[in-house]
Order: sequence, then C-alpha cells, then structure tokens
Amino acid sequence: MKKTILFSLLAGILFCQAQENPPNIILMIGDGMGLTQISSGMYANNNQTILEQFPFIGLSKTHATNKLVTDSAASGTAMATGVKTYNGVVGIDSENVSQKSILEICKEKGYTAGLIATSSIVHATPASFYANVNSRRQYEDIALQLSEHNIDLFVGGGSKYFNQRKDGRNLIKEMSTYQFVNSLKEFKKSSAQKIGFLTHESEPPSLMLGRKPALNQITKLSLEKMNAAGKPFFMMVESSQIDWGGHANELKYVVSEFIEFDEAIKEVLEFAKADGNTLVIVTADHETGGLSLLDGNLKKGKVEGKFGTTSHSAAMVPVFSFGPKAELFSGIYENTALFDKMLEIVEEK
Repeated sequence: MKKTILFSLLAGILFCQAQENPPNIILMIGDGMGLTQISSGMYANNNQTILEQFPFIGLSKTHATNKLVTDSAASGTAMATGVKTYNGVVGIDSENVSQKSILEICKEKGYTAGLIATSSIVHATPASFYANVNSRRQYEDIALQLSEHNIDLFVGGGSKYFNQRKDGRNLIKEMSTYQFVNSLKEFKKSSAQKIGFLTHESEPPSLMLGRKPALNQITKLSLEKMNAAGKPFFMMVESSQIDWGGHANELKYVVSEFIEFDEAIKEVLEFAKADGNTLVIVTADHETGGLSLLDGNLKKGKVEGKFGTTSHSAAMVPVFSFGPKAELFSGIYENTALFDKMLEIVEEK
C-alpha cells in the first residue's frame, strides 16, 4: 500500500514538472498563403493537406498601419513584435521605435532559436525576427544585425550579403562562434551549437527550377538539432515562394510551393505529437495575387484559377494551431495578436 502511494506521489510530481516546462513554439509562415492558395494546393494534392489535422483554426487581419494592403515587412513585424507599422519597415513601429521580437524574448528566457526560409535569410519575413531597419531593402544592414545576433541556427539564401559586401567585410569569417555548412550532408553531420547554412548566393530558385535542399528535409533535421539542445526552443519556418508564385500569377508555382510546405508542416506536426509539449502555429503574412479557384479535376489533381492582381490583397488569412494553448489561436484577431498569444505562453509561470 505504501509503495503504491509513493509511486502515485512520484508520478504526480513528474507530471507537474512536465506541465511546468515551457513549450517549444514553432511558427510556420506560408508567405502569400491565403485560403485559396491552400485550397488549390490541397485539391492538387489528392484532395488532402496535413492542415486538416489541426484542431483549432482562426483568422488574422493583416493590414499595415496606414495601408489596408500590407507587405511582408509590416506583417512580419506585426507577428514578430506585436506592433503595426508601415509597409517596408522591419522591426520598428510607426513611431520609429525599435521593437523586440518574440524570438529575442525567447532567447532572453533561455530558449534556443532557429530560422528557416526558402528565400534569403535577410528577406523581410525572417528579418522581422532579428532586425530593426527602416527599409526591408537594407540587406547588408540586415545581414550585419544577424551577425551580431545570437540565433542558434539559420538556413536560407543570401550569402552575398555576408561575404560580398560594399564595406569589404566578410561576416561569415567574423561569425567565429558559428559553423557554416555548405550542403545538406554537412548540415546533417554538424553537431555545432551554432550553425549557419547559407544555401544560395542570392535568392534561392523556385522548387520547379530545382531548389535544394527540400524544406521538409531541412525542417526535420533542424528539429532534431533544436531538440537535442535539451532546452525549449522557438523556430520560425517560412515557405517564402508561395508569395512569389502569386506575384508571377503562376498557379503551378503556387501549388508546388504549397505542397512542399505541406510536407514540412507534416514533419513538424509529427514531432509535436510525439513530443507532447510543442505548440505549432501555421499562418500567412498576407494573401498574394487575389487568387480565385474557378475549376479543376479532383481525380487528375488539376486546378484552374484566376489572379486578380500581381500584388497582395487585404483578405484575412487562416491560422492553424496544435499543441499546448493552441485554443488561444482560434477566433478573429489582428495579426499583432499572434505575438501577444505567443508571449502569454512564454511568460506563463
């Protein structure tokens, strides 16, 4: 009887300790991914998407400070820092005050942090989590700020902004605490505490033009590395080129990028289910292209659509969530609330 009581007490203590551990947070952003982009990719992918397994769904309002139609800099800043700002501005609010991102707050609380993008790593969305600049086009300034940051792992293009700079500096050599890898094989083998993987000199090509590594592969390996650190982690994963397909008004481009993103989401969701203490949020910064889905063939996996613009639209975008406190992300709210909700979870005692 005494052994049973002691076992029950020990189990209760271990359960409480598990409950007190802060959850990992994985924010996945499909740039330009509105509901129609999701629908198109789903119907073209045997009428299925891993997003169907997410129990909570919300809607995010994406407008910027002074524009109904946002850009990735303003929307990225809103999600990363919780403030609205002007289009083109990264990490600085409408009163010209630099803001701290959720990634930076997590780092202060002992988390490890990672960023993955299928664009350059200095592009507007990933930059919103570590940089403060008045123009998203200040790529060399953004790269410098990344070099001075303490992000544990980052993957994306844009090596030229680090080692082919106008000021003559080679930031890759200056970032002596990092191990820089040049291939997926090297990335997989690396056991360094800080890893940089600059996949392309400039912007990576589309998946249709042979972009490698695949987003799901790099995401899976990054999860393994972040988890192996033995601390809670924050990771942002961006499928950047759903947006570029929308700007180009190329539905095949959009669909192929979404399907790859769907595979990456699957890797993350499987990890979260096995881990039991990982919050996954999947959303978009805005919709791109004003896409309408007009026809198709489910059996053949074909979709037909029409774009209304080569720019962004002001449509709300969906938010899918799974894991601890996922219910907080249901409902309709401003995109700044994504930061507020993540912050609430991070600061919960």
